[in-house]
Amino acid sequence: MTDSTLLFDRHRPRLFGIAYRMLGAVAEAEDVVQDAWLRWHGADRSAIDNAEAWLVSVTTRLAIDRLRAAKAEREHYVGVWLPEPMLMAAPATPEEIHELADDVSVAFLYMLEQLSPDARAAFVMREVLDAGYGDIARTLDKTEAAARQLVHRARQQLRRGAPRQSVPRATLQRLLLAFSEAMQRSDFHGLHALLSEDAELIGDGGGKVSSFASLVGGKRLAQLFYAGKRRYREALHTRVVQVNGQWTLLRFVDGALESVQSYDTDGERLTRVLVQRNPDKLARIAAALARP
Repeated sequence: MTDSTLLFDRHRPRLFGIAYRMLGAVAEAEDVVQDAWLRWHGADRSAIDNAEAWLVSVTTRLAIDRLRAAKAEREHYVGVWLPEPMLMAAPATPEEIHELADDVSVAFLYMLEQLSPDARAAFVMREVLDAGYGDIARTLDKTEAAARQLVHRARQQLRRGAPRQSVPRATLQRLLLAFSEAMQRSDFHGLHALLSEDAELIGDGGGKVSSFASLVGGKRLAQLFYAGKRRYREALHTRVVQVNGQWTLLRFVDGALESVQSYDTDGERLTRVLVQRNPDKLARIAAALARP
Protein backbone atom coordinates (compact mmCIF):
# COMPACT_ATOMS: atom_id res chain seq x y z
CA MET A 1 0.00 0.00 0.00
CA THR A 2 1.13 3.56 -0.69
CA ASP A 3 1.25 6.16 2.06
CA SER A 4 -1.79 7.90 0.56
CA THR A 5 -3.79 4.64 0.61
CA LEU A 6 -2.80 3.95 4.20
CA LEU A 7 -3.80 7.49 5.18
CA PHE A 8 -7.20 7.14 3.50
CA ASP A 9 -7.81 3.75 5.10
CA ARG A 10 -6.99 5.21 8.50
CA HIS A 11 -9.83 7.71 8.05
CA ARG A 12 -12.20 5.35 6.24
CA PRO A 13 -14.26 4.37 9.34
CA ARG A 14 -14.91 8.03 10.15
CA LEU A 15 -15.80 8.84 6.54
CA PHE A 16 -18.21 5.91 6.44
CA GLY A 17 -19.75 7.11 9.71
CA ILE A 18 -20.35 10.56 8.22
CA ALA A 19 -21.91 9.13 5.06
CA TYR A 20 -24.06 6.65 6.99
CA ARG A 21 -25.37 9.33 9.34
CA MET A 22 -26.19 11.45 6.30
CA LEU A 23 -27.88 8.71 4.27
CA GLY A 24 -29.10 6.02 6.66
CA ALA A 25 -28.25 3.35 4.07
CA VAL A 26 -25.13 1.17 4.16
CA ALA A 27 -24.63 0.62 0.41
CA GLU A 28 -25.13 4.31 -0.36
CA ALA A 29 -22.66 5.26 2.38
CA GLU A 30 -20.11 2.81 0.98
CA ASP A 31 -20.57 4.31 -2.49
CA VAL A 32 -19.90 7.78 -1.10
CA VAL A 33 -16.69 6.60 0.58
CA GLN A 34 -15.59 4.97 -2.67
CA ASP A 35 -16.25 8.22 -4.54
CA ALA A 36 -14.23 10.07 -1.89
CA TRP A 37 -11.37 7.63 -2.45
CA LEU A 38 -11.44 8.34 -6.19
CA ARG A 39 -11.32 12.08 -5.49
CA TRP A 40 -8.45 11.54 -3.06
CA HIS A 41 -6.59 9.33 -5.53
CA GLY A 42 -6.80 12.04 -8.21
CA ALA A 43 -6.11 15.04 -5.98
CA ASP A 44 -2.92 17.10 -5.86
CA ARG A 45 -2.01 16.19 -2.29
CA SER A 46 0.82 18.71 -2.18
CA ALA A 47 -1.88 21.39 -2.17
CA ILE A 48 -3.77 19.80 0.76
CA ASP A 49 -2.73 21.17 4.16
CA ASN A 50 -4.97 18.96 6.31
CA ALA A 51 -5.82 15.57 4.82
CA GLU A 52 -8.47 14.68 7.39
CA ALA A 53 -10.30 17.99 6.99
CA TRP A 54 -10.15 17.64 3.20
CA LEU A 55 -11.54 14.10 3.30
CA VAL A 56 -14.33 15.04 5.72
CA SER A 57 -15.31 18.00 3.56
CA VAL A 58 -15.30 15.99 0.32
CA THR A 59 -17.23 13.11 1.90
CA THR A 60 -19.83 15.48 3.32
CA ARG A 61 -20.35 17.21 -0.05
CA LEU A 62 -20.65 13.87 -1.82
CA ALA A 63 -23.14 12.68 0.81
CA ILE A 64 -25.22 15.84 0.35
CA ASP A 65 -25.38 15.24 -3.40
CA ARG A 66 -26.31 11.59 -2.85
CA LEU A 67 -28.94 12.53 -0.25
CA ARG A 68 -30.58 15.03 -2.62
CA ALA A 69 -30.99 12.25 -5.19
CA ALA A 70 -32.13 9.81 -2.49
CA LYS A 71 -34.77 12.27 -1.22
CA ALA A 72 -36.36 12.29 -4.66
CA GLU A 73 -36.27 8.48 -4.80
CA ARG A 74 -37.71 8.13 -1.30
CA GLU A 75 -40.74 10.21 -2.29
CA HIS A 76 -41.78 7.20 -4.38
CA TYR A 77 -40.92 4.65 -1.69
CA VAL A 78 -43.80 2.36 -0.75
CA GLY A 79 -44.83 3.14 2.83
CA VAL A 80 -42.60 4.64 5.51
CA TRP A 81 -38.85 4.80 4.85
CA LEU A 82 -36.76 3.74 7.86
CA PRO A 83 -32.95 3.67 8.01
CA GLU A 84 -31.08 0.47 7.25
CA PRO A 85 -29.88 -0.99 10.57
CA MET A 86 -26.33 -2.21 11.20
CA LEU A 87 -25.29 -5.01 13.51
CA MET A 88 -22.65 -3.70 15.90
CA ALA A 89 -20.48 -5.14 18.61
CA ALA A 90 -20.94 -3.73 22.08
CA PRO A 91 -19.03 -0.43 22.49
CA ALA A 92 -15.76 -0.89 24.33
CA THR A 93 -15.49 2.39 26.23
CA PRO A 94 -17.87 4.81 27.99
CA GLU A 95 -17.05 7.39 25.32
CA GLU A 96 -18.04 4.99 22.51
CA ILE A 97 -21.23 4.05 24.38
CA HIS A 98 -22.20 7.71 24.66
CA GLU A 99 -21.38 8.46 21.03
CA LEU A 100 -23.22 5.47 19.58
CA ALA A 101 -26.26 5.94 21.80
CA ASP A 102 -26.51 9.56 20.76
CA ASP A 103 -25.94 9.67 17.03
CA VAL A 104 -26.10 6.30 15.28
CA SER A 105 -29.33 4.88 16.67
CA VAL A 106 -32.10 4.05 14.21
CA ALA A 107 -34.37 6.49 16.04
CA PHE A 108 -31.84 9.32 15.64
CA LEU A 109 -31.29 8.60 11.94
CA TYR A 110 -35.07 8.47 11.44
CA MET A 111 -35.35 11.92 13.03
CA LEU A 112 -32.63 13.25 10.71
CA GLU A 113 -34.86 12.33 7.75
CA GLN A 114 -36.95 15.39 8.64
CA LEU A 115 -34.11 17.71 7.67
CA SER A 116 -33.05 19.05 4.30
CA PRO A 117 -29.70 17.73 3.00
CA ASP A 118 -27.87 20.96 3.89
CA ALA A 119 -29.44 21.13 7.36
CA ARG A 120 -28.63 17.48 7.98
CA ALA A 121 -25.02 18.01 6.96
CA ALA A 122 -24.68 21.14 9.09
CA PHE A 123 -26.19 19.41 12.10
CA VAL A 124 -24.05 16.26 11.75
CA MET A 125 -20.88 18.31 11.29
CA ARG A 126 -21.61 20.49 14.32
CA GLU A 127 -23.19 18.03 16.75
CA VAL A 128 -21.39 14.81 15.79
CA LEU A 129 -18.05 15.95 14.36
CA ASP A 130 -17.78 19.08 16.55
CA ALA A 131 -16.84 21.13 13.48
CA GLY A 132 -16.56 24.90 13.71
CA TYR A 133 -19.08 27.08 11.92
CA GLY A 134 -16.35 28.30 9.60
CA ASP A 135 -15.63 24.74 8.47
CA ILE A 136 -19.36 24.07 8.04
CA ALA A 137 -19.75 27.22 5.99
CA ARG A 138 -16.85 26.31 3.70
CA THR A 139 -18.08 22.76 3.22
CA LEU A 140 -21.63 23.87 2.37
CA ASP A 141 -20.50 26.96 0.42
CA LYS A 142 -22.50 29.27 2.68
CA THR A 143 -21.78 32.18 4.96
CA GLU A 144 -20.94 31.45 8.58
CA ALA A 145 -24.16 33.17 9.63
CA ALA A 146 -26.15 30.89 7.32
CA ALA A 147 -24.37 27.83 8.75
CA ARG A 148 -25.27 28.89 12.29
CA GLN A 149 -28.88 29.37 11.26
CA LEU A 150 -29.01 25.92 9.65
CA VAL A 151 -27.74 24.27 12.82
CA HIS A 152 -30.08 26.31 15.02
CA ARG A 153 -33.16 25.43 12.99
CA ALA A 154 -32.15 21.77 12.81
CA ARG A 155 -31.82 21.65 16.60
CA GLN A 156 -35.27 23.18 17.02
CA GLN A 157 -36.82 20.79 14.53
CA LEU A 158 -35.23 17.72 16.04
CA ARG A 159 -35.99 18.75 19.62
CA ARG A 160 -39.70 18.35 18.93
CA GLY A 161 -39.25 14.65 18.18
CA ALA A 162 -36.52 13.88 20.72
CA PRO A 163 -37.14 11.70 23.79
CA ARG A 164 -38.11 13.67 26.87
CA GLN A 165 -35.23 12.27 28.90
CA SER A 166 -32.12 10.20 28.51
CA VAL A 167 -32.53 6.64 29.78
CA PRO A 168 -29.65 4.33 30.80
CA ARG A 169 -28.87 1.66 28.23
CA ALA A 170 -29.24 -1.05 30.87
CA THR A 171 -32.85 0.02 31.42
CA LEU A 172 -33.74 -0.50 27.76
CA GLN A 173 -31.93 -3.84 27.78
CA ARG A 174 -33.91 -4.99 30.83
CA LEU A 175 -37.24 -3.96 29.30
CA LEU A 176 -36.45 -5.59 25.96
CA LEU A 177 -35.41 -8.86 27.60
CA ALA A 178 -38.69 -8.88 29.55
CA PHE A 179 -40.62 -8.04 26.37
CA SER A 180 -38.84 -10.79 24.45
CA GLU A 181 -39.61 -13.32 27.17
CA ALA A 182 -43.29 -12.27 27.26
CA MET A 183 -43.47 -12.71 23.49
CA GLN A 184 -41.93 -16.17 23.71
CA ARG A 185 -44.46 -17.15 26.38
CA SER A 186 -47.42 -15.82 24.35
CA ASP A 187 -48.13 -13.62 27.38
CA PHE A 188 -50.50 -10.90 26.17
CA HIS A 189 -50.80 -9.24 29.59
CA GLY A 190 -47.03 -9.25 30.00
CA LEU A 191 -46.60 -7.57 26.62
CA HIS A 192 -49.30 -5.00 27.37
CA ALA A 193 -47.81 -4.16 30.78
CA LEU A 194 -44.47 -3.29 29.16
CA LEU A 195 -45.97 -0.88 26.60
CA SER A 196 -47.09 2.68 27.32
CA GLU A 197 -50.75 3.41 26.62
CA ASP A 198 -49.83 5.69 23.71
CA ALA A 199 -47.03 3.48 22.37
CA GLU A 200 -46.49 3.78 18.62
CA LEU A 201 -45.27 1.32 16.00
CA ILE A 202 -43.81 2.51 12.69
CA GLY A 203 -42.96 -0.12 10.11
CA ASP A 204 -41.00 -0.33 6.87
CA GLY A 205 -41.81 -3.16 4.48
CA GLY A 206 -40.59 -1.32 1.40
CA GLY A 207 -43.46 -2.74 -0.64
CA LYS A 208 -41.72 -6.13 -0.42
CA VAL A 209 -43.56 -7.48 2.64
CA SER A 210 -46.61 -6.35 4.58
CA SER A 211 -46.02 -3.85 7.36
CA PHE A 212 -48.01 -1.36 9.43
CA ALA A 213 -46.96 2.16 8.46
CA SER A 214 -48.27 3.33 11.83
CA LEU A 215 -50.12 1.74 14.73
CA VAL A 216 -50.83 3.56 18.00
CA GLY A 217 -51.89 2.25 21.39
CA GLY A 218 -50.20 -0.12 23.81
CA LYS A 219 -53.08 -2.59 23.75
CA ARG A 220 -53.15 -2.69 19.94
CA LEU A 221 -49.39 -3.26 19.78
CA ALA A 222 -49.61 -6.00 22.40
CA GLN A 223 -52.35 -7.67 20.37
CA LEU A 224 -50.20 -7.47 17.24
CA PHE A 225 -47.16 -9.10 18.88
CA TYR A 226 -49.34 -11.66 20.64
CA ALA A 227 -51.05 -12.58 17.36
CA GLY A 228 -47.66 -13.00 15.68
CA LYS A 229 -46.52 -15.50 18.29
CA ARG A 230 -49.84 -17.36 18.15
CA ARG A 231 -49.56 -17.54 14.37
CA TYR A 232 -45.99 -18.83 14.14
CA ARG A 233 -45.84 -20.63 17.51
CA GLU A 234 -42.52 -22.45 17.97
CA ALA A 235 -41.25 -21.17 14.61
CA LEU A 236 -40.94 -17.64 16.09
CA HIS A 237 -37.89 -16.72 18.14
CA THR A 238 -36.41 -13.44 19.36
CA ARG A 239 -32.97 -12.17 20.35
CA VAL A 240 -31.84 -8.95 22.03
CA VAL A 241 -28.59 -7.68 20.48
CA GLN A 242 -26.64 -4.52 19.72
CA VAL A 243 -27.84 -2.76 16.56
CA ASN A 244 -26.69 0.78 15.77
CA GLY A 245 -25.26 1.09 19.26
CA GLN A 246 -28.59 0.36 20.98
CA TRP A 247 -30.19 -2.72 22.46
CA THR A 248 -32.57 -4.00 19.80
CA LEU A 249 -34.94 -6.93 19.36
CA LEU A 250 -34.47 -9.28 16.40
CA ARG A 251 -37.40 -11.50 15.43
CA PHE A 252 -36.91 -14.75 13.49
CA VAL A 253 -39.43 -17.02 11.78
CA ASP A 254 -38.25 -20.53 10.92
CA GLY A 255 -34.70 -19.37 11.61
CA ALA A 256 -34.83 -16.52 9.09
CA LEU A 257 -34.54 -12.90 10.21
CA GLU A 258 -38.05 -11.42 9.89
CA SER A 259 -37.59 -7.98 11.46
CA VAL A 260 -35.25 -5.67 13.34
CA GLN A 261 -37.17 -3.79 16.04
CA SER A 262 -35.68 -0.64 17.56
CA TYR A 263 -37.41 0.58 20.72
CA ASP A 264 -37.64 3.83 22.66
CA THR A 265 -38.46 3.95 26.36
CA ASP A 266 -39.37 6.51 29.01
CA GLY A 267 -37.51 4.41 31.57
CA GLU A 268 -40.57 2.50 32.71
CA ARG A 269 -42.30 1.28 29.57
CA LEU A 270 -41.61 0.95 25.87
CA THR A 271 -42.97 3.99 24.05
CA ARG A 272 -42.15 3.46 20.37
CA VAL A 273 -40.91 0.73 18.07
CA LEU A 274 -39.43 1.18 14.61
CA VAL A 275 -39.86 -2.12 12.79
CA GLN A 276 -37.63 -2.78 9.80
CA ARG A 277 -39.08 -5.61 7.67
CA ASN A 278 -37.81 -4.68 4.20
CA PRO A 279 -35.78 -7.76 3.19
CA ASP A 280 -33.30 -5.60 1.28
CA LYS A 281 -32.46 -3.70 4.47
CA LEU A 282 -32.23 -6.88 6.54
CA ALA A 283 -29.89 -8.72 4.18
CA ARG A 284 -26.60 -7.51 5.69
CA ILE A 285 -27.59 -8.31 9.25
CA ALA A 286 -28.96 -11.70 8.21
CA ALA A 287 -25.68 -12.48 6.40
CA ALA A 288 -23.62 -11.37 9.41
CA LEU A 289 -25.67 -13.56 11.75
CA ALA A 290 -25.24 -16.55 9.43
CA ARG A 291 -21.44 -16.33 9.52
CA PRO A 292 -19.79 -18.74 11.97
